[in-house]
Amino acid sequence: MAEDTTIGDEMQLVIFKLGTEEFGVDISQVREIIRVGEITRIPGSPRYVDGVINLRGQVTTVVNLRTRLGLDGKAMDSNARIMIMEVNKNVVGVIVDSVTEVKNLASTQIEPLPEALSSSISSEYIQGVGKLDNRLLILVDLKQVIRDDINAVAHGVTA
Repeated sequence: MAEDTTIGDEMQLVIFKLGTEEFGVDISQVREIIRVGEITRIPGSPRYVDGVINLRGQVTTVVNLRTRLGLDGKAMDSNARIMIMEVNKNVVGVIVDSVTEVKNLASTQIEPLPEALSSSISSEYIQGVGKLDNRLLILVDLKQVIRDDINAVAHGVTA
């Protein structure tokens, strides 16, 4: 976690949901959070790329995180949000079901991914599991999740 936003012994997280699961991402990876508006499909793009949006005059690729992570599809509702981030000098949006809160998580509340799962789940994407009250958060590095995807889209490679 090279670019962590830590305050002393804490990491500040944006907490979002995909289905019933809660995820946390370091707040330094998120530039802004916007409502889902009109998305223009791009023929021939990978299936996890929903299309592009006009973000204040800049054409911005939008990745559906549910599809990218292999989760079942879900119709977007009024809670869906696009988290805008910058990866390799490309601005990209990531659609999630909802963004629920921003929280500080102490390093003592973060456990590594259980070894039994680390071989079946890409450990480069998952940074660990956060314990928050009676909830568990899957801590993800969104830049790692979409880094290769952005390079593929930029070079016209489709899935």
